[in-house]
Amino acid sequence: MKRSFKLSELDCANCAAKMETAINKLEPVDNATINFMSQRLTLEAADDKFDEALDLAQKAINKVERGCKIVR
Repeated sequence: MKRSFKLSELDCANCAAKMETAINKLEPVDNATINFMSQRLTLEAADDKFDEALDLAQKAINKVERGCKIVR
């Protein structure tokens, strides 16, 4: 499954790159991209592991930029 989400409070392009790298290292994630200009996260993971991947992605984001949230 591949879905796109808005990111709120994403303030830094360098942070977005760090988040993308961290999310792509997560086991249930097949692919993730963050577009700083559009403030969007595109996440791809298996259907049965998508919710887990999304939760882990939020935890990875929090480690880089605490105020940034995935808008579901």
